[in-house]
Amino acid sequence: MRALIVDDSKPVRGILARVLSDLGYECDQAADGEEATRRLAGGPRPDVVTVNLNMPVMDGFALMAWIRGKPEFARLPLVAVSSEQGTETVARALRAGAATFVPKPFTPPAIVEALAAAGLGPRAAQARAEPVRVLVVDDSATIRATVSAALAADPELRVAGSAADGVEGLARVAELRPDVVLLDVEMPVMDGLTMLRELRRVQPRLPVVMFSTLTERGAKVALDALVAGANDYVPKPKAATPAEVTARIREEVIPRLKQFRRAVPLPGAVAGAGASRPRQRGDVAVAAVVVAVSTGGPVALAEFLPAFVSRDGVPVLIVQHMPPLFTGHLAERLTKVCGLPVREAADGAEILPGDVLLAPGGRHLEVARNGPRIVAVLHDGPPENSCRPAADVLFRSAARVWGGSTMGVVLTGMGKDGLAGSEVIRAAGGTVLAQDESTSTVWGMPGHVARAGIADAVLPLGQLGVEVAMRLRRRG
Repeated sequence: MRALIVDDSKPVRGILARVLSDLGYECDQAADGEEATRRLAGGPRPDVVTVNLNMPVMDGFALMAWIRGKPEFARLPLVAVSSEQGTETVARALRAGAATFVPKPFTPPAIVEALAAAGLGPRAAQARAEPVRVLVVDDSATIRATVSAALAADPELRVAGSAADGVEGLARVAELRPDVVLLDVEMPVMDGLTMLRELRRVQPRLPVVMFSTLTERGAKVALDALVAGANDYVPKPKAATPAEVTARIREEVIPRLKQFRRAVPLPGAVAGAGASRPRQRGDVAVAAVVVAVSTGGPVALAEFLPAFVSRDGVPVLIVQHMPPLFTGHLAERLTKVCGLPVREAADGAEILPGDVLLAPGGRHLEVARNGPRIVAVLHDGPPENSCRPAADVLFRSAARVWGGSTMGVVLTGMGKDGLAGSEVIRAAGGTVLAQDESTSTVWGMPGHVARAGIADAVLPLGQLGVEVAMRLRRRG
C-alpha cells in the first residue's frame, strides 16, 4: 500500500507520514499541487492521496481537479485535509472529488476513519488496534460460558477472564488488567453497583458496560450504575435457544464492547482536536433545543442540562438511546439534578416553554404543528441508524417546525445518529453544537458532526451548557 502526502507544511507531512507508515503504507511526499502532479505522472501509483486544500503554486482544489481529469486516476481515493472547516469548504472539497474530509488539527484515529470512508478502512483498522480484553462478571455460570464463547469467536475481542460476583471481580480486575468489564447488576456476595463504586475509587477510567435484565428493577439499578460512572449498558438477551442467545450477544453486546477498542500508540501522534472557536450565525431567536446522546448520556445530561434549562426557557427535547423502562427512570434522575420536571414525551401533548422532554425508549419522537400549537408525536416507525428513538428523526422534524430557530446539540455516543439531522438543521439556518473528543465517553456521534464541518462549535462538556445559555441570552 502506498500513500502520497501533499501539504505545504513540512511538519504536517512528517506527522502524516509517521501515522500512515505505522498503518503499513509506504509514503511519498509533495509540497504543493504541481510537485504532486509530477510524482503522480512519473512515479509509482499510490493507493491514496491526502490533499491539503490551501497551498501555494497549485492548491488542493486544483490538484483534485487535475487528478479527476485523468482517466487512470478516476477512482484514486482522495482525502482532503484542511484547517478550514466551514460547510462550504467541505462541500467544495467533496464536489472536487474528495472521498472524505479531515479537519486540522487531526488525530491518528481521524486518519484511520478517513481511510475507512475512502474504502481503505479494514486493513488500516487492523493495523492500529489490538483486541479488546474483556472481563465477564456474572453470577450465572451459563451466562459466563455463553458470553465468553461468543466473544472468543470474534477476532477483535479477547476474553481476559471471568468472575462470579463483585468481590471476585475486583480481584480479577487487579490481576488481569482488562480493557473493558462486562458487569452483571444483580449478584450475590457483592452486586454490580457496589463493585462499580469500589472499582471507580481505584480505576476511574476503566470502561464498564452493565449487563442488565430488562425489568423494572434491573432498569433502575442499571441506571444507578450509569450515574455512578458506568460507561454503557446492554440488556441481557431473552431467547428460547442457546443459538438465539448467542446471536443476540453478537448483535447487541459485542458492538458495545468494540466501541472501547484501544488504539495502538502511534509515534508522532498529534494531540486530539481541541475546542473549536464558536461561530455566530445571526440574531434569530432560539425557539427550541434538541439533543442527541447515547453512550455516556446520563452523566453528560446531568452536567449539561442544569446550566441552561429554566421554567420559562425554551423547550428542550432529548433523544437518549435507551430501551423502554430506562428513560422513565432517567427522567426521574434528571428532575432531581435540574430542579424542574423532566418527563417522557407524551403523544399529542402540547410542547410549552420550559418543557424538558425525553423520547420514550423504543419510540421515535417528532414535533409537529397542530393549528397554533406545537405538539409531540410518538410513533413506531422503522429504526434509523439502528436506533429507535433516533435523533435524526427528531432533528428533521424540529427543523421543519422551527427552521432557523432550532438549536441542535450532539453529545457523546456511538455511531452517527444526529449527523443527518444536524445537516438538515444547518440547511434550515439553525445552530449545531457538538461535544469534543476529550470529554466524550465515545466520540462517535459528535465526532461525525465535527468532522463534517457542520458544527458551529465543538466544546468540552463543561462548556457546552454554558455556551447554550449564552446563545439563548444573546438571541432571546
